[in-house]
Amino acid sequence: MEKKTEHLFKPGNKLGGRKAGSLNRSTEEMKLTISRAVNNTLSTISKDLEEIKKRNPERAMELALKLLEYTMPKLKSIDVTGTMEVNARIQQISIHILDGTKHKDE
Repeated sequence: MEKKTEHLFKPGNKLGGRKAGSLNRSTEEMKLTISRAVNNTLSTISKDLEEIKKRNPERAMELALKLLEYTMPKLKSIDVTGTMEVNARIQQISIHILDGTKHKDE
């Protein structure tokens, strides 16, 4: 029995499917579920931290610091090192000696 291959999908065929970048239904539903759960948590987070603070102040501070990372960017320290070669000749040095015993207003 011979298989017919003319009906198979061929590259470049634009006869259907999702558009590039679009989410499938299960991914969209999962994102919506997670978003709702996060929103519910965010609405009570202050109260929750206060309750944790009463029982375990250290843990409450740890959690607050972790949350802070999502609101304020971390600053990264940088070190700048380098070398410079100077091949210039000193052309002139001027020294001005002032009499320190005289004042301007005299």
